[in-house]
Order: sequence, then C-alpha cells, then structure tokens
Amino acid sequence: MTSAVVTDDNLTGALDRLVDRVHGAEFAVVLSPDGLPLGGSRQVEAKLAEQISGVVAGLIALGLAATRVCDAGGLRQVVVQMSRAFLFIATIPNGTILTVRIAGDDVEVGDMAYEVALFVGQAERHLPISLGPASSATIEDTGAHHRHR
Repeated sequence: MTSAVVTDDNLTGALDRLVDRVHGAEFAVVLSPDGLPLGGSRQVEAKLAEQISGVVAGLIALGLAATRVCDAGGLRQVVVQMSRAFLFIATIPNGTILTVRIAGDDVEVGDMAYEVALFVGQAERHLPISLGPASSATIEDTGAHHRHR
C-alpha cells in the first residue's frame, strides 16, 4: 500500500518552478512508482497526465530491459529526442518518476538535464512519500541489475 503525503500546492509549485527555469520547457509531471499521476505543472490537464503515464510506462519498461541486457546498474533516466522536442524521464530514489517536455529550435537541452538532475536530488523536499511494503521497490530494486545466468 502506498501512503502519499504530497500536497498539490507543494508539488505543483515545485514543478512550475522547474518548467519556468528552462526556456522551452512546456510541462512537468510526477508519476507514482505504479505509474499513476501524482501531480503536474500548471500546463498539465488530466488527459495529458494519463497519456504521459502510458508513454512513460512503455519507455521505463524499455529502459529496464536495456539495463538487464547491458548489465549496467539501475535505470536513472530515459531521454527521447524528437524532431521538435525532448522528453526527459528520470527516476527518483523513492520510486517516483519525473517527466519533463522541452520543445523549440533554440532550447538548451543541457540546462534541462541539469534542472532534472537538481530536481531529482532535491525531490524529497517536494515528494515526502512513504512507500509501504507492497510498493517499496524502486526501479533499481526490480532485479534489473542482476546478471542472467
């Protein structure tokens, strides 16, 4: 059972500040370890959060498969580069997942990568989530780092 102590204002404010700091950032969403939307920046409506949840689930699954094949440790980030946008998906140590979209011809991808890493490092301030026994595994604890015999 997951016990979340996230206030909408605290998380939304943190995600709004993340989006506001990087030119071209369009939205940010945080998903639970189970892929359920926990919150989003001001630009995120329920339909978009649901769509992002589905996309992220597939990309995380591919990332986990890559960690198993490459035997390179736990999954930290997936970045999707499209012709007009980037989608950053980063795992947070408590099991939640940050997703940010940045678009435009003159965007600074390095700035967004830095801000995503900064958010992940400080996430416990914005995401005081306690995971109960049923959901306590983080992405790194899913067995992705074990070698196949």
